[in-house]
Amino acid sequence: MDYFKSLAQELFSTNFETPPSSIQFIDAALSCTSPHFAPSYTDPNQKRIIRRHLVSFLQDYLSFKPSIDAFMHDDGTSVNLLNANGELQLSSSTPSIPLTIWLHESYPFIAPIVLMSTNTTYPIYDNHPFVDSSSGAISTFYLVNWKYPGCNLSDLVHNLVKIFSHNHPFYYSPSTDDFFHPSLASRREAVDRLSCTLHYDMKELLSKTHEEVEELSSLKEHMVRRVIVAEFSVDESENEMMELKERVKILTDEADKLSSWLRDKDQDLSSEYKIEDEFEAIDENSKILLDSIAADKATEDLMYSLDKAVEQGVMPFGTYMKQVRLLAKEQYFGRATLEKMGISLEWLH
Repeated sequence: MDYFKSLAQELFSTNFETPPSSIQFIDAALSCTSPHFAPSYTDPNQKRIIRRHLVSFLQDYLSFKPSIDAFMHDDGTSVNLLNANGELQLSSSTPSIPLTIWLHESYPFIAPIVLMSTNTTYPIYDNHPFVDSSSGAISTFYLVNWKYPGCNLSDLVHNLVKIFSHNHPFYYSPSTDDFFHPSLASRREAVDRLSCTLHYDMKELLSKTHEEVEELSSLKEHMVRRVIVAEFSVDESENEMMELKERVKILTDEADKLSSWLRDKDQDLSSEYKIEDEFEAIDENSKILLDSIAADKATEDLMYSLDKAVEQGVMPFGTYMKQVRLLAKEQYFGRATLEKMGISLEWLH
């Protein structure tokens, strides 16, 4: 491509805005037959259409100049394509927009490829409805619905001027009501307007949806934690219930045993059963000890009753003293007997 670059420098170095210079470059590029430099346009009728469209476009937009370079498609195919590159100046108050318009090898039946340079002082607005901020590729209703012979380069750039005047790619510029008024908009402009509105509405909806998804995700995490806690509580309750069932079973068995024992004892009591028979002494001393303890406790209980009778005035004091002396005497002899047998009196306490 060095040949065409040197040719372009020679043609445009002295008089950049002279259309004949552009025409000479286009004619030289389209007539080139070298396999290394020739553009990927083979049909003569196609070349005539390309020449006519390029010349008309460069006459309308003098800030652009033609060039020919290798273009790499997304599938890796490399082709030599004519292109027009320059800066689109919308107004004196806004920065110019650097554009490169590549003519596809099947142009004009396939739309040109319009790219905006990303190596600029100003970054491309991230949420622009018509320009991809990472690649600089431009996609509009005009390009998407490109159809020859109704479409050409001049009308394409005119449409870009209308779009970028109200949606500049370097900063967010909401459209005015005048631009959106139906009486002032053509069908194409109305579609561009609708596309822009839908784009911003979609971005806003996606942002809200993202926030809702984040909230729902947070709520989900909270609910998952609550489910884990609930499952743990249920497991603990089930384990506790199993333990209680086992304890109930044990207590039920013990109760059954106790009921069976009571039934047996009731039958024995019905046949003149004596409770004293349940306590058997192993020898004579043990029998004497049991009898002495029982007698001593009975004497203590009787003395207590006599004290209460005197306090309440139901027994004369003289009778009380007589009975107390007799009881004390019997208690004394009983305890003396235990001492003679060598049994400690601590058993009585």
